[in-house]
Amino acid sequence: MPKINVNRSIYIASSPKKIFPFLNNLAHWETWSPWVIAEPDAAVKVSKDGKYHEWEGKVIGSGNLKITSEVVDKEVVMDLTFLTPWKSKAVTKFILEARGKGTVVTWEMQSKLPFFLFWMKGQMQTFIGMDYDRGLMMMKDLVETGKTNCVLTFKGEVDFESTTYIGLRTQCGYSAISTNMERDFTTLMEYVMQLPEEMRKGPGLSIYEKFDVLKDQCHYVAAFPLHKVPEDLPSNFIVGELPNLTAYSIEHLGPYRHIGNAWAAGMMHQRSKKFNPSKKNFPMELMHNSPKNTPENELLSEILFPVK
Repeated sequence: MPKINVNRSIYIASSPKKIFPFLNNLAHWETWSPWVIAEPDAAVKVSKDGKYHEWEGKVIGSGNLKITSEVVDKEVVMDLTFLTPWKSKAVTKFILEARGKGTVVTWEMQSKLPFFLFWMKGQMQTFIGMDYDRGLMMMKDLVETGKTNCVLTFKGEVDFESTTYIGLRTQCGYSAISTNMERDFTTLMEYVMQLPEEMRKGPGLSIYEKFDVLKDQCHYVAAFPLHKVPEDLPSNFIVGELPNLTAYSIEHLGPYRHIGNAWAAGMMHQRSKKFNPSKKNFPMELMHNSPKNTPENELLSEILFPVK
């Protein structure tokens, strides 16, 4: 059976002693879980001693987690059992290593895929690793600030009005998205803010024409809707049209570093048949306010998955 090994780490500006209770008491699990955030209404049960946790949901499936051993302020080992969407087992481990005035927290997993799913090994390791990154970032916020600073609102299907936009098209690897997008939107907004106010429609948005994590490819357009396109548009800008459409909407409130929670939740909702995605239109991300003049915990973004 194909083995799966995942290993992710994060630095938290706090001592192992403060972090350890968030790991060895599973009552805290759903607070920073990268999966439970996708289905807050999932049924969750935790034993009184906090050593056993089970969940059941339509989006995140069902399973249980049991702490099997722990070394105070250093390590927690757990048995993880998935019951649906398919049965599998794994051993997960958290390792705490004091580093300066803080702690490096490492999250590991060892598991095996059913033999008939051998072709999914690379995909599973990649996506589980991304889930672990999202969970560790929320844990970091929880320990350092007292809350995860990420709120998702599932709005369901909404109507999107057709619009004309100007934008910048970019192709890059997954790890370069943030840097390139910051550059593109800075260039775009410097131009847009020079236009008469009556020409601007807003809000700014990203259109994801291709997103392939396994191949490390992302093709996107950083765009801004306008009522009228200027005649002297810079040569590196493009002009495009978005049609009237219906989309499945998920709002994200909080620092942009957590936006992956909204995208991952959307993928999970799609797999669980919450909506039927359209192949004619691309997913979009609307920015309802700007990081330049908005506190990061008040940043509001909206992910739109066009539906049939």
